[in-house]
Order: sequence, then structure tokens, then C-alpha cells
Amino acid sequence: MKFRTTAALLTLAMLSGAALAGPIEPFSQTQFDQLTKAGKPVVVDVSATWCPTCKAQKPILERLMRQPAFRNVTLLQVDFDTARSTLREFKVGTQSTLIGFKGVRETARSVGDTTEAGIEGLIRKTLQ
Repeated sequence: MKFRTTAALLTLAMLSGAALAGPIEPFSQTQFDQLTKAGKPVVVDVSATWCPTCKAQKPILERLMRQPAFRNVTLLQVDFDTARSTLREFKVGTQSTLIGFKGVRETARSVGDTTEAGIEGLIRKTLQ
């Protein structure tokens, strides 16, 4: 009986923790348009699997998106190698580019930033 209670509490904690985290999802134009038109904060993460800078950014982004302060921010991941039309739309020429939006307005952009403070600042700008 004690095992079931502990397992239930653990499941509840995991589910409630997930509700406190900002979603991290693959980019889709439809979802981006819906979120931005609704005035929601969005960060577009343009990365490549082979990119060392992108690999350094990934754990920072994941850690920051788990913070309760960013639970309403959606991180949309764009694959640099396969999403050419999306790259043209956002005027992105290189991987490791992060673009923040508050609604339809671009609030911040960085290329190659691997500092937690810099990336956190970019995410915070989507909330202003």
C-alpha cells in the first residue's frame, strides 16, 4: 500500500512540475502563428545536431524552460539543416540563433550566446 501512495505522489509531483515548465516543441508555422497572434511569448531556437555551440545552448535552454517564471514561454526548435523556408522567413543565416517574440513583435535575437545570463535575458524579454 505504501508503494502505491509513494508512486502516486511521485506521479503527481512529476505532472505538476511539467505544468510549471515552459513547453519545448518542434517548430510548426501554424503553432507559431497561433501563439504570436494570441500575444504569447515564444522563443525560436535555430540549431543543428552537429553544432557545438547549439549543444552548449541546449542544456541551458532546457534548465531555464523548467523555471516557473518561464512556464508561459514556448520554445520552438527549428532544425537548421531542414527548415530552409523558415530560416528565410526569420532571416537566419547561421545555427545557434535564438529569437524572442512577445506576440508578433520580435523582442530579442542572439547568435552563438552560450551564457546562461545572456540566454535568460533573451527569454525574459519575451515576457515584457
